[in-house]
Amino acid sequence: MSIIAQDRPPIDVHSLGPQVGDTVPEFYLPDQSGQMRTLESIKGPNGAMLLFHRSADWWPYCKAQLVELQDRVEELQSAGIGVAAISYDSKETLATFAERRNITFPLLSDDDSSTIKEYGILNTVVAEGLGPNGNDPEVVADVHRYVAAAVFDSPGLRRMINGTPFPGTFMIDKDSRVKSRFFEEFYRERVTTSNVMLKSGIGLSPIAAVEGNTAQLKFTAYPSDTVITNGSRFSLAVDIEPNSKMHVYAPGAEEKGYRVVELNMAPSDYFRFEAVEFPESEIYYFEPLDEYVPVFQKPFTILQEAIVEASAEIEKELENIDVLTLSGTLDYQACDDAICYLPVSVPVSFTLEFQTLDYQRSIS
Repeated sequence: MSIIAQDRPPIDVHSLGPQVGDTVPEFYLPDQSGQMRTLESIKGPNGAMLLFHRSADWWPYCKAQLVELQDRVEELQSAGIGVAAISYDSKETLATFAERRNITFPLLSDDDSSTIKEYGILNTVVAEGLGPNGNDPEVVADVHRYVAAAVFDSPGLRRMINGTPFPGTFMIDKDSRVKSRFFEEFYRERVTTSNVMLKSGIGLSPIAAVEGNTAQLKFTAYPSDTVITNGSRFSLAVDIEPNSKMHVYAPGAEEKGYRVVELNMAPSDYFRFEAVEFPESEIYYFEPLDEYVPVFQKPFTILQEAIVEASAEIEKELENIDVLTLSGTLDYQACDDAICYLPVSVPVSFTLEFQTLDYQRSIS
């Protein structure tokens, strides 16, 4: 007979732990070489990136995230940002993984989860799933969303996952205050470091860029990452520069019948797309029609997050795939001080290297 949890609040990973503006706790943890590290020793002159992950031993999505972070360490350090990743893995586990995958940044061992708990991001769903309310439908649903149902189908693995954090990334400033944070709603998904850098305005050079010119503007479209895997949450970016005395329409202008600038990606079985993110627009007075509309007149960037589907079925389908291509269009309508031009649709595509997940255990 199951026990039904009473008044169980829903989990909101975005509200857990230090929020933007909060000061994060100090820590004192050994890295993969046994050297003791503190937050102060990790920080660069402009702060730090702290990545909390489940395991560098048994969880392939975390391992992919750590390997991708390694590729960006020099750029982060050049921007004055220190780097560290924290998990409940032992020093031995982290040392084995670091040696095998050539990880040079600090992998910190919080083997009793004390720092994870102090940061307020311990995955409590694990304990609930192992406890007397484990059969409650809401607990079961959260196990599927935040833990991994397969783990709970294997008695030998159930205890292994207890003590892990809700995975996420904190970007902190030189005074240890949170500048931004990135947490996921699904245990198989991970925001890439390149995506975090792009959203944080940290010197990410466009790679695999598509450049174009039209009669009204020029643009550069590029992915935050050129190498992806199952569960990668990355961004497609478009830098747009309207020509002199030209403007393109921002969200809200559709109410007056104008075509808003947007990146429209074709549906794919392997990706899902979030809504386009826009910078702040300005209000423009269009004298010929005596109307006020939101527009972009100066150079600006739009972002659209893409997530590689991470179901077991999709992972199986992608086992022998080396490259994935995303196709879509950049759509907009532009006007100058006298003329409104017809809407324009420019084809864009992105070809990305796909890598399969790393299932090799660090400690057998």
